[in-house]
Amino acid sequence: MHQRVNGKLQTVTWSGRQLVGRSFGPSGGEPVLFVAGAATGKAMCFGESVLDEKRIRIFTMDRPGMGQSTLDAQRTLTSTAADYRAFMSGVVPSGGLPAPVIAHSQGAMFGIAIALSGGASSLTLVSPADEVMHPVIHHMLPPEAVYFPDLVRSDPNKARQILGSFTPEAMEEMVLAGARQQDRDFYKDPNFLSRYRAALDEGFASDGAAYVQDTFLAMQRWGLDLTEVKCSVNIFFGGKDESHSPDLGQTLATRFPAARRTVISDAGGALLWTHARLILEQVLARETRS
Repeated sequence: MHQRVNGKLQTVTWSGRQLVGRSFGPSGGEPVLFVAGAATGKAMCFGESVLDEKRIRIFTMDRPGMGQSTLDAQRTLTSTAADYRAFMSGVVPSGGLPAPVIAHSQGAMFGIAIALSGGASSLTLVSPADEVMHPVIHHMLPPEAVYFPDLVRSDPNKARQILGSFTPEAMEEMVLAGARQQDRDFYKDPNFLSRYRAALDEGFASDGAAYVQDTFLAMQRWGLDLTEVKCSVNIFFGGKDESHSPDLGQTLATRFPAARRTVISDAGGALLWTHARLILEQVLARETRS
């Protein structure tokens, strides 16, 4: 049994479907949309110890098919961005988006899609998973890293079968096994691990259908024109992060009209949680300047 996740439950109905999320932080705080990473639902959050101090209210949502949100069998990056916009419009008293958007890991592609839809006043990508089928990135990756993206293209049925066999326990094991020691120590902290497991349980609802959808979207060309992102873009990477990008987001940053990339030399893949204060302060500073 996982510990109870703090945060106010939020629900809206959109296009005949239910979208469910949570909010964390003071009720009158600055609304910020958080887009969680691979296979994690609304239980996942970060920076809760500073939300009251900074007057920030974080909203996060189960993507369709995760947790309590209704599955959308035809989901795309664009439709998922529309779902996030509909969710925020339904739960934020001021009307939702545009608002600051923070996207983590595999959630980066959804954050970019939200920005392209005009839903982000600023976009912060934390340890963003790179577009593995982008020619420059694909060329940088070792053979073991491109095996599955290539399989999605060459044998999608086999790829779906492999992904469909995944469980929350298998995902946890894979993440811990692939993490550097400093990240592994953080992930195994009982407080974090309880929350992560709760978020994974949500991520693998509906027999993992949404996890399969997300992974297929991530493993193919995104079809997003990053040069059309109009808001400010901030990219954060840990200098010891070996899992999200072969060049710590350098190529990704050049694909936006103007992006600020920050590499924190002593941080790893757990950057979102270990440096939450810095990230949130930078988000607020960007909003003040815009």
